[in-house]
Amino acid sequence: MNSGSGKYEAVIGLEVHIQLATDSKIFCADGVAFGESPNTLISTISLAHPGTLPKVNKKAIELGIKMGLALGSTISQTLYFDRKHYFYPDLPKGYQLTQDRTPVCIGGQVPIVTKSGLRRAIQLNRIHLEEDAGKLLHDQHKDFSAVDYNRAGTALIEMVTEPVMRLPEEAYAFLIEIRKLVRFLGIGDGNMEEGSLRCDANVSIREKGSSVLNPKVEIKNMNSFKHVQRAIETEIERQITLVKAGQSVVSETRSYDAEKETTFSLRSKETLHDYRYFPDPDLSPVVVDEAWLNQIKNEMGELPQAMFNRFIEKYQLSEYDAGVITDDKDVALYFNEVVAHTKHYKAAANWVIGPLKSQLRERMEKANAFPVQPITLAELINLVEEGKVSYTMASQKIFPELVLKPNQSPLELAQALNLLLENNVDALTPVIDEVIKIYPLKVEEYKQGKKGIVDMFMGEVMKRTKGKADPKKANQLIIEKLKSL
Repeated sequence: MNSGSGKYEAVIGLEVHIQLATDSKIFCADGVAFGESPNTLISTISLAHPGTLPKVNKKAIELGIKMGLALGSTISQTLYFDRKHYFYPDLPKGYQLTQDRTPVCIGGQVPIVTKSGLRRAIQLNRIHLEEDAGKLLHDQHKDFSAVDYNRAGTALIEMVTEPVMRLPEEAYAFLIEIRKLVRFLGIGDGNMEEGSLRCDANVSIREKGSSVLNPKVEIKNMNSFKHVQRAIETEIERQITLVKAGQSVVSETRSYDAEKETTFSLRSKETLHDYRYFPDPDLSPVVVDEAWLNQIKNEMGELPQAMFNRFIEKYQLSEYDAGVITDDKDVALYFNEVVAHTKHYKAAANWVIGPLKSQLRERMEKANAFPVQPITLAELINLVEEGKVSYTMASQKIFPELVLKPNQSPLELAQALNLLLENNVDALTPVIDEVIKIYPLKVEEYKQGKKGIVDMFMGEVMKRTKGKADPKKANQLIIEKLKSL
């Protein structure tokens, strides 16, 4: 689906809520955990009982600032918190504590690359801190909905983009990049299926070349990145169909039905005036001074985009390889250690993307807890690149054994398993002579120009040497022998 090919184009903005990796809620000491029994992570403060006072979570502010610094935002020096009033059964206070006038981060941009290769930077309007609401459960009882307040008060940042996207696939690419950055910085886990990353999309259409927009529609309750993209595509189609039929687009909040691939109305859209923002009288302003800001900067380390660029420039990796490696901070740091001990950078990337990540998936383990140290993997890579063991034997035999015996060296294991390649001419020549003698008709085919027959001879040599023949050396000796006949 495109952005409204033909007469119309789409205008898309996103509001992304990211749950922050704090141990407690943003304005009280209640714990934060997914999947706990309903209404067990609550207190009189999170339920806003009379006489209780909130206190801001310092770590939540620091995590919000980290996100802004990573995206080139301006960090507000003084932070105020405001009450945003609206009625909803899972909002225990009757208002939400958020930031209206002084978002923690202003501006910034997110560089994206879509699957079709489009590159651009998506401009941010703001990033602000706020508390989450609870959760309504509609399937627990026949006659009424239940409410779970465990999530109420959980620390969030909300990222608001400018309405600069035109294609649904840009929204998908944006969310992929945000999740990658959230996990890389340790701000949160970015698990959309657990609700710790949520996205609302604002969609409107206009005639191409016009600055006049039709009313904006907000789409909520999408539980995967693909559903976000498809919901936007579906909504664009719906709005274009309405306008072409001479009907009006109503400004409203809609949801997406993934099975039917349709959006449906939830409620009319509130305006900013409906929320009646005013400063929270119980929370003091927070001053972000230069010393605190510098401390946060120093804790951040190398950012994923900088690491991505360095891997390409210093190690000549492809954009694909660098992207896969930097998708996970622990994997990126592991690779960084591997290439400190080997000059075979492309081979190192192949090993990290292939055998290493395969083992991590199988063991359900993070790279920083993997038993095989980066220097050990570098030693194994060097053995392969120096022609001492084959890649097949290294990846299928030695590497899995190293996982079980991480204190052994790759060379010791190769020797113990009898996997060192044979490249001695005196040892290989009799084997090659025997194979050529057995297949005289194949020799004739080679003489008649079928050069590919060398692969058959190679296969036979490898069988007889149980995979221990050095492929390069054996191939060279086979060709020399065939040419001499």
